[in-house]
This record gives sequence, structure tokens and C-alpha cells, in this order.
Amino acid sequence: MPGIKTLTWILVVLNVIWYRSGDLIKNCIFDRSPFTRGYIANGDYASDCKVAIRDAERQEEMSSCEDGSFWELHNAQGKVVERPVIVSCDPGRRGWNTVMGPLRNPDPHGALWLYVPQNRADKGQGKPQILSSKIAANKAHRIVLKNYPANHDFHPLGVEIWPSHAGNSSNVYVINHARERTVVEQFVINPSTPTEAEHVRTISSFHFLSANGLALTSPDAFYVSNDHLLTRRLPIVGHVLPVAESLLALPLGFVSHITLNKHTHAGGDAIAKQTFTKMFIPFPNGVAVSSSGSEVAIVSTSTNQILIYGRDPLTDKLTHKKDTVIVPFSPDNAHYAPSLEGEGEDIIVAGHPNFPDLTKVAASKAGATSASWVVAIVPKPSSRQGANTQFDLEAPVSTSSKLKTDGEGWTLKTLFQSDGVEESGGFSGSTTGLRDPVTGTFYVAGLYDKGGFMVCEPSSKATK
Repeated sequence: MPGIKTLTWILVVLNVIWYRSGDLIKNCIFDRSPFTRGYIANGDYASDCKVAIRDAERQEEMSSCEDGSFWELHNAQGKVVERPVIVSCDPGRRGWNTVMGPLRNPDPHGALWLYVPQNRADKGQGKPQILSSKIAANKAHRIVLKNYPANHDFHPLGVEIWPSHAGNSSNVYVINHARERTVVEQFVINPSTPTEAEHVRTISSFHFLSANGLALTSPDAFYVSNDHLLTRRLPIVGHVLPVAESLLALPLGFVSHITLNKHTHAGGDAIAKQTFTKMFIPFPNGVAVSSSGSEVAIVSTSTNQILIYGRDPLTDKLTHKKDTVIVPFSPDNAHYAPSLEGEGEDIIVAGHPNFPDLTKVAASKAGATSASWVVAIVPKPSSRQGANTQFDLEAPVSTSSKLKTDGEGWTLKTLFQSDGVEESGGFSGSTTGLRDPVTGTFYVAGLYDKGGFMVCEPSSKATK
């Protein structure tokens, strides 16, 4: 009898999970979609997409990249004239990953990289106006971390940088999954010496329990997501409970907002104000703020959802949920970008089409590969409101083949896909997608990809 009762409860739990997440389980666990080697919207993957070239003088490994952020350089008139990219990478991720495991070897350090596109000036015309002309274009340059504390680990995940105005320095914030605890590192970087970032301070807080993504609201304030309450750092049960929290989509994660004191304060004293802005989210991963500051997107990885909230810029409170967008993969990071198909902004979301494949790659299983999928959540104009069953039809694997409909006020468009077979030119484990609104250049970071960071320059660029 006890065995029958146990079996009954197991069946009840499985039925509840299927009821809540049937399509998610089908799309991200059971299905393995027939992706092509690679696809880029408005272009040709084979000719337009290449793994970023490293600086020839420095052959450090730029693999396993997590996040990226545009560094917008404004001239004296306030116009963005250059847009290089800061990327966070960690070649030691297979030995130290506090989200997916293992926690085996925290010694190798990750790094920040600066990628400088060829067309740095306005629409590719003229010479660079702000960024040092000594930095070679079309290459990735490792950023030296000046005055970084000795014997302090560096395992970067989320990274954000505040824009530079008329050549002044910018604050850079990086989530660091160090061996003892997760912290946020603050650096400053100047366009005149863009391959050097000076360490300002290490910031710690109970609001960084399991920090994953961050989004700046000022040079000294940001939202930060915490993906789990039950983390892999827990003794004995750390390899079991976080997995259960993810698989059961338990709403134990949270997002906080942090306001900092001046640079002279360090550690816990660095924080002037910290508040829980949104609680009870299953596996909150990436977080992004719209350019107007009136909207925040939070990625819920274990429910395949992007939660979109209204925001009060004066109080940083998330006022109400504006929409919930479902994607056909396990989403990772999200970034706002000017829409190419109408007014407003798209939300670019990257993620993992098959989660078991990703875990096999994380565990370094022989022959394991993990596909990539990046989509844009595109707002519909008022004249085209209403859900449709046919959308995103240009992609090799359409989102409409996985989802019954799009939304009343939004649709999905595939920007990038790859089967992830690196030996044949595929790109593995997409975590972040960025699109330059002027040049149309598209960037993808790969969580376990050996190339780390892909640059696509679509031949038929649709730009604003």
C-alpha cells in the first residue's frame, strides 16, 4: 500500500507538471529540431557569419561566452557615433559553473573582451571619433583588469556598461561567480585606453545570492536577477535541489534593484539602497530595461517565458505586468533593440532549443552538441493586433511550428539558428543576441562554444 500511495503521488505531480508545462517539455526536452548548420535573417550564414577574430598579438582563449553589451560612445552633441561590444567569457566554465555545475575547479580566470567593428564611425563613414585609433577593428581584444585583487576569482556572467559621453569614462558592472560567493565587480573604462578596465570595488549582498543577469538604470544603479533560491553551493544537497527547483519550475527566484554609494565605498558599504522588486519567479535569468526606462523584461528560463513589466523610472518599481511572451526554447538573456519592422523596440532573446543537450555539453559528454536559437519579440502595430497561427515563416525551423499562435500585440521573428555542430561550422549554445541598429551587424555569444562569440554582417541589411 505505501508503494501504491507513493506511485499515485508521483503520477499526480507528473500530471501537474505536464498540465503547466506540456508544450515546454515537448519543445525543449523531447523534441530535437532539424536545424540547418546556420541561419541568419536577411543574410547568408556561410558568408556573413564568422567567429570573432582575436588580436594576433594576444592569443588568449575567448571561449564559453555568456553575455555582451554595447558600449555606446556619444560625441559632444550627444549622438552615438561608435558602438563596440563588451563580452564576458570564461574558458573554465566546464570546470566551474555555479548554475549548471560542476563546482570542480575555480582557479582559471575568465575575462572581458572588447570587440571593435570595422564600421565604427557614423554609418561607416570617416575615422573613429572617440575610441582610440590604435585599437585594430574587426577583432576582439582582451581587456586587462587593472588593480584587480590578488587571489580573487573572476568568473563573469552578466555584464553591462554605461554609455560614454564626449570621451569620459564609463562604469562597467560584471556578475562574478567567485568560489566563496557570488558578487558584483565594478570597473571603469575609458575610450582612450579601451583595453584596460580599472577595478573599483567588489560589491556583496544577500541580493546577489545567485545573481545571473543585470541591467543598468543609471551609472550607479541596476536591476539584478537571482536565478535560484536553492543553489549548487549548498553542501550535500547542492547537486539535487537546484535541479528540482528548475525542473519543477518552482517560483523561488527574484529580481532586486540596487543603488550604490560613491566609489569610495566598498563591499557591503557600497550599497545605498537595495529592494526586492519582483519575487516568486521561476528561474529568472536575463533582465533588460527599455531605452525609455518605462519597461523591464525578465527571462524565466524554466517556463520559456519573457515577463514584461511596466516600470516607474522615478521609483524603479515594476508597476504591472504588461505581457507574457512564450518562446519555443529555454531562454537565457534578453536585450532591447530598436525595431526594424515598425515603431518601438524589439526584445532580442537567445536560448537553448534542447535542454538535455545543453546539460550533456556542460558535462563534457563525448560528441554532445547544443543548438542555438535567437528570436526577436516584435511589437505589432495597432492595425495588425490579434493572434495569428502563421508567422516567422522564413526560418528553417519556424517558431510557428512550435507555438499555436503568436500574441495579440506581438509576434516572433527568428534572427539566428544553428545546429551547434562546431566541427562543421555550427555555433553552439546561444546565450545572448545583440543587433546594431545602424549597421545591422548581429552578434551572438555561445555558453560553451569554443569560438565564443560570433559576428554576422547580413548581406541584405535591414537597418533603421
